[in-house]
Amino acid sequence: MIVQIPAVLTPDQVQAACHALDRAPWVDGLATAGHQGAQVKRNRQLAEGSPLARELGNVVLAALERHPLFISAALPNEVYPPMFNRYEGGETFGAHVDNAVRLLPGSGRKLRTDLSATLFLTEPRSYDGGELLIEDTYGAHAVKLPAGDLVLYPSTSLHRVEPVTRGVRLASFFWVQSMVADEGERNLLFDLDTAIQRLNQTGADDAARLQLTGCYHNLLRRWIKV
Repeated sequence: MIVQIPAVLTPDQVQAACHALDRAPWVDGLATAGHQGAQVKRNRQLAEGSPLARELGNVVLAALERHPLFISAALPNEVYPPMFNRYEGGETFGAHVDNAVRLLPGSGRKLRTDLSATLFLTEPRSYDGGELLIEDTYGAHAVKLPAGDLVLYPSTSLHRVEPVTRGVRLASFFWVQSMVADEGERNLLFDLDTAIQRLNQTGADDAARLQLTGCYHNLLRRWIKV
């Protein structure tokens, strides 16, 4: 399931992040590419673990913790420290699947990548190209969101970033290890939670809502792995 999550960052937060990134030193994106990605990755990124990467990453993490749609869709157990990349002048990232496991910096611990996320930091009209193309059983889906919006998708997906032919594309990217590893189970929980929230908004039958909420938490209890 591909989920678009609006307004993760406020306009002020986006502006502050872009201002800082405009003055930041960038390194070759190959610095963190795996064997597969190294063959097709042509971009730049903020050095992982740099003071600015940690500062901006903490802003993103704090925003995610407060966003109910992200929590509902991801059921996050752990989030990889957000990273930041830059595309311009024809830079691109060809078709690839993200690595199944990432080493958490400075800890030696491993994170299973259940979900991948891209948080857009520049407005779509400011650059040409740069669409994130995500493939699933229904074909390829082009994603190019307003600044501050995020797309969440299964890390098992084949995906790519189209060449940026005008302007600059700035984004944050990271991975999520979910409390529910199975994609099908996670999607069912998301659909159920979404339906419950809609019923709450309409003031539907209290007993029915309570029963559905109980079903949600009992399924979560059955499927959760922490």
